[in-house]
Amino acid sequence: MQHEIVEPSPLLDSTGALTQRGWTRRPLLDCNLEDARVYGRGRWLQKFRVKRWDYYGVLLPEGYFSATIADLGYAGQMFVYFVGFATKQYHEETATIPVGRGVVLPRNSDGGSSTWSGKAGSIQFDVSGSTRTITVQWASFAGQKLRADLEFTAPDESTVIVTPIGERRFYYNRKINCMPVTGNIKIGDRTMEVSPETSSGILDWGRGVWDYSSFWVWASGSGFLADGRRVGLNLGYGFGDTSHATENTLILDGRIHKLEVVDFDYDSGDFMRPWMMKSDRLDITFTPSIERTAKTNLLLIRSEVHQMFGAYSGTAIDDLGTEIHLDGVPGWAEEHQARW
Repeated sequence: MQHEIVEPSPLLDSTGALTQRGWTRRPLLDCNLEDARVYGRGRWLQKFRVKRWDYYGVLLPEGYFSATIADLGYAGQMFVYFVGFATKQYHEETATIPVGRGVVLPRNSDGGSSTWSGKAGSIQFDVSGSTRTITVQWASFAGQKLRADLEFTAPDESTVIVTPIGERRFYYNRKINCMPVTGNIKIGDRTMEVSPETSSGILDWGRGVWDYSSFWVWASGSGFLADGRRVGLNLGYGFGDTSHATENTLILDGRIHKLEVVDFDYDSGDFMRPWMMKSDRLDITFTPSIERTAKTNLLLIRSEVHQMFGAYSGTAIDDLGTEIHLDGVPGWAEEHQARW
């Protein structure tokens, strides 16, 4: 069931249908969203159904920092948040822009700049080769000035998936785990130095046309093994036709090891209980310690996400059949429901 895409092509053909379905280690498909055909005569409505976002995060010893630029068709939304691991507290700021005015997002994930600037602050992501530079400024973040200057180094391989959603809808997604990061994050008088020896960067790059009501679970981990190698997990389920491929992968020293279906066992009535994730090559437990809840209600756009931060433990088996022991790999698991 894990069909690997190996040839480049446009994402969509002239009728708006996907040209290929499955997964790939690199972004081989050109994201020609201009050829999407969701509505027949009402093609002017299509721009409201296309969803695009760039989400960056960095796991560091002190906590987790993240910034997002998103164009959801009806509105642009920018998110910046920081979760403190010692305090178990988090703070988040959001800016919402009608119809995404002023939001710039590149066509593909392997080059270009993503930018937004407003009264609240500014966010810029620049991609050149394997280097990704992130600059974030926010005028009042919990009453203090925030500035982040970070440089991510991307590996050659990443988790890229093309998922059909019905006949004319789809999700084209690239996730990069375990990126070395250098730079600093300043919040008021506090400066957190970010070092590649102790930190890991994450990218969630998404483009697609979704059902109005959507649901997904996403689990992600990025850390280090006892021998110093970088290790990560990207797991998920909940939307679209995954008969061609899932997004489930083990990442080991920059290489993707493809997993098949992963069964999730968690309690949506008590997200702080341990989450179990199992497949034929995976048997892990995620133990949450912090819950971040984010809710949006903008009439047409509603969402609720429970993002649990904690640590992964257990075992995974790589493509060579070697058992990998995970012990306290940091990350998160989330449940997300959206009407958008």
